[in-house]
Amino acid sequence: MSGEVLINLTPMETRVAVVENGVLQEAFIERSRRRGIVGNIYKGKVARVLPGMQAAFIDIGLERAAFIHVNEVIAPGTHADDAGSIGHLLHAGQSLVVQVTKDPIGSKGARLTTHLSIPSRYLVYMPDSPHVGVSQRIEDASERERLRTLVESGQAEIGDDNPGGFIVRTAAEGVGREELFADMVFLQRLWQKIAEQKLTAAAPSPIYDDLPLFIRTLRDVMRDQIEKVRIDSRENYFRLKEFAREFMPTLESCIEYYPGERPIFDLYSVEDELQKALSRKVQLKSGGYLVIDQTEAMTTIDVNTGGYVGHRNLEETIFKTNLEAATAIARQLRLRNLGGIIIIDFIDMEELEHQRQVLRVLEKALERDHAKNKLTGVTELGLVQLTRKRTRESLEQTLCEPCPTCHGRGAMRTPETVCYEIFREILREERAYSPETYMVLASQSVVDRLLDEESAAVADLESFIGKTIRFQVEAHYSQEQYDIVLM
Repeated sequence: MSGEVLINLTPMETRVAVVENGVLQEAFIERSRRRGIVGNIYKGKVARVLPGMQAAFIDIGLERAAFIHVNEVIAPGTHADDAGSIGHLLHAGQSLVVQVTKDPIGSKGARLTTHLSIPSRYLVYMPDSPHVGVSQRIEDASERERLRTLVESGQAEIGDDNPGGFIVRTAAEGVGREELFADMVFLQRLWQKIAEQKLTAAAPSPIYDDLPLFIRTLRDVMRDQIEKVRIDSRENYFRLKEFAREFMPTLESCIEYYPGERPIFDLYSVEDELQKALSRKVQLKSGGYLVIDQTEAMTTIDVNTGGYVGHRNLEETIFKTNLEAATAIARQLRLRNLGGIIIIDFIDMEELEHQRQVLRVLEKALERDHAKNKLTGVTELGLVQLTRKRTRESLEQTLCEPCPTCHGRGAMRTPETVCYEIFREILREERAYSPETYMVLASQSVVDRLLDEESAAVADLESFIGKTIRFQVEAHYSQEQYDIVLM
């Protein structure tokens, strides 16, 4: 498998596309005015303690207070039950050094922890824990042991003046002692600067900002199959090269400046794919399609055969569609950055072996996902459940907002329904005020219906109340919007 990373930079935003075999797989977008804050460290102030929820709100200087649960306040390895209530740990006005684990999403504030960690290319440093761990994605037992031994020997060499532990990241697989040791020294120097800031900073204020997206991409997204990184900003190309030269020298040769007249996101139709990723419907090559609905509680994905009829029988058609859908779903989860609970309604399959094969294909496709996910199998109702870790807004939440006309419902009341609401409102007004006449202001579609299909009902209402009802079209009104003026 071959891959490329495309980086599009403007003063307003940074966009990163991960392309594998010529197909867009992931997209990261960061607006200059709304930079992601996951990984940032703040000196915050406890705004409010919530004993009933075993949690607290922390002011870290953002528009909305952030949220921390008792499990994220106590020392690692200690359970909430052992620590007592949140009131024993925190009180209003107390200063607290915290790290963001989840960006603010929708109406929810950022999620926090006091278990601080700072990442580099190959390692994550945990200043408050002596533990050494290895990423579960490194499956070879001998390689895991080799890496653990190298890190432990590095700790011994650095000495007791720099306590703390490390987690070895997946990118460290096959890496030698020198690279790991350089990362350890870099992280501990960085931590010393942060520790100094912790003592002198006022609350609330930032102590440590993570790297900008285009540099973070080099640290976090680069995998063995990524052969090239193209960036369309000359100034930031040199910054990226400098970062690679200092921290990731093996990747420096992969970085290219893209000076082409054609926009970089037009390569591999990335711009078109981003537009498609905002649609509910996803077409499959076979003629089938997916319908993806994202709600606050969960995301549901429905699989349909569409125009695909197969060559042998219905079961074959269903099986082939579900197989293709399984691969497409894994890609859509990455591309749209859908997190939380995800429910998939595959087309019902009668053969158990077909069900097992579809689940295996889905599981295999999910292995390429950098976000932690867990597939729980098929429910009694034939639905497939999985969870995917959510740390930032989805693509839709980043690029879109709820429709001001339907207020995010995805449906509007029909002109007929609005007409009947108007009739009921006029009757209420007549009982309360009994004006001389009424003027109804409404959208074109509603007024058209009042003067046409509902004209007989309007005449009956006028006769019943003994008043004249006039109508006026307001071009800027939505279909559901109307006003009744008493004359």
